[in-house]
Amino acid sequence: MAVQRLMPTEEGADLIALTREIADKELLPKAARYEREERFPREAFTALGEAGLLGLPFAEEHGGGGQPYEVYLQVLEEIAARWAAVAIGTSVHALTCGIASMFSTDEQREAWLPDMLGGRTLGAYCLSEPHAGSDPAAMIARATRDGDGYLANGAKAWITHGGHADYYITMLRTSDDGGRGITCFNVPGDAPGLSADKPEDKMGLMSSTTTTMRFDNVRIETGQRIGEEGQGLPIALAGLDSGRLGIAACAVGVAQAALDNAVAYAKERTTFGRKIIDHQGLGFLLADMEAAVSSARATYLHAARLKDAGRPFSKEASVAKLICTDNAMRVTTDAVQVLGGAGYTKDFPVERFMREVKVMQIFEGTNQIQRLVISRHLAK
Repeated sequence: MAVQRLMPTEEGADLIALTREIADKELLPKAARYEREERFPREAFTALGEAGLLGLPFAEEHGGGGQPYEVYLQVLEEIAARWAAVAIGTSVHALTCGIASMFSTDEQREAWLPDMLGGRTLGAYCLSEPHAGSDPAAMIARATRDGDGYLANGAKAWITHGGHADYYITMLRTSDDGGRGITCFNVPGDAPGLSADKPEDKMGLMSSTTTTMRFDNVRIETGQRIGEEGQGLPIALAGLDSGRLGIAACAVGVAQAALDNAVAYAKERTTFGRKIIDHQGLGFLLADMEAAVSSARATYLHAARLKDAGRPFSKEASVAKLICTDNAMRVTTDAVQVLGGAGYTKDFPVERFMREVKVMQIFEGTNQIQRLVISRHLAK
């Protein structure tokens, strides 16, 4: 069932229609097969880039769409409703583009952004380490000055697109001054000494490759540094606020798909001479699922509209990430319940939806970290 959306402009409504057309034609027919085969869908990102859907919230002068964030997030939600892994990949790519857009020099933007926003290059984001996920200031991977550049050594964990990306927006330690000793770099994917471990064997999002990236004396030129030395952690955290909204929108998209599948099944399946949707116990469960999806959508849109208005939105981004992913976990679990035994089989997609949204409660800051962020805002 198509979501009823109130878009801010006619162009935004047209973009939603275009996204649905592309996603139904290019993404939905492949999703289940690619997930089974653990096959990376590079061509999907190329198609989205060629349609202008990868660069929607970025400046037109660099090849972006110049769209409000509330439009971009609703486009992302529509993608997620067809193929969560591609939507998550799009969100991660947008995170890297956002950092390049906000913190690079004019010369760097001119060199990097057209290909990033056009989908000709695909980005990955390297912040976490095996021992430093929720505490990025504890990272130890290091970039050491070497003439007119740096040599990078260490490992970065849980990297989406690892081994497939054309560039890696990477946070590396350049001094021992705690959180003030971290610097941001744009590392080319073909840099000598950069390698990817075997992909993680995950619960879900099987077509989205997640790896540890190894840096073994990787040469990084000074021109690949984003910002000044020591600015890496503020850059990383600024990007995460927008990234959390991307995850929130993805979670709502998968929850909407689960709800749609559950409603369709409940309208067809009969027990005791009635469609199961007509039994009050099940009908009320579906009503609660609808309320959870609709309220989650409103939460991320509120945060996006604050961002578009140039107002602080960090707390609201954490609220959205928390509410949207927790609600999606509940909705997808309930969708499996609505289908009963059929929902537990791979003949229906709801079991995949449930597996996919679980990680959304974990990455871009666990939901426990979101509660910490929110409580600290309240304490100010």
